[in-house]
Amino acid sequence: MKGVLWRYLLKVSILPVVLFMVLVYLYFSLWHKIHVPSGWTGFFKNIMFGVFAVTVAFWLQRISGTIISWYARNIADRTKVVWDEEFIPLFRKATKIVIWVITIIIVLARFGVNVNALIAALGVSSLAIALAAQDTIANIIAGFLIMVDRPFRIGDEIKLPSGEMVKVLDIGIRRSKFLKLDDNAIVIIPNLDLSKSKIINYTYAKEQKTV
Repeated sequence: MKGVLWRYLLKVSILPVVLFMVLVYLYFSLWHKIHVPSGWTGFFKNIMFGVFAVTVAFWLQRISGTIISWYARNIADRTKVVWDEEFIPLFRKATKIVIWVITIIIVLARFGVNVNALIAALGVSSLAIALAAQDTIANIIAGFLIMVDRPFRIGDEIKLPSGEMVKVLDIGIRRSKFLKLDDNAIVIIPNLDLSKSKIINYTYAKEQKTV
């Protein structure tokens, strides 16, 4: 997905916008033509609000997915890191979950449901998950910083803190893979350990000498 971002945003927005306009037309046209009992007026409006909220959430999901894919494709060309394999699916799923959780909470609140307990439960659950996955989250953040700062790239020859000479095979969001130059063994190191260590990049030095 390369090119001007607004074209892709326009393309994915056509269906949700058309659907939203149709719903608005049906709402205002039918509201004056059908007789809704006074006791059901509020319920009918809540139903329509829920439909509108789902439509907007569907549109936001498509917009966010398009922006994430476009950004990742353009960055991947410069960093030579395969973002699509690990980072993009993870980030896209997280964004989708956030959008729909917020939508459900808003709709439930519209129907008069007390969502304070639900929000508190989500907060406690998120905190528990964050504490349980503290090392994983730290490695993901470190992997993201490595992708952005680029202390080494796929194909570079570097020296690890252990003194081993390796070739970079893959830079993942949690761990990276290297090929030892002396015995062709595969070395897998968590990104957090790499971000805290001194890395000597010989490929960078060779490129600077040839310039």
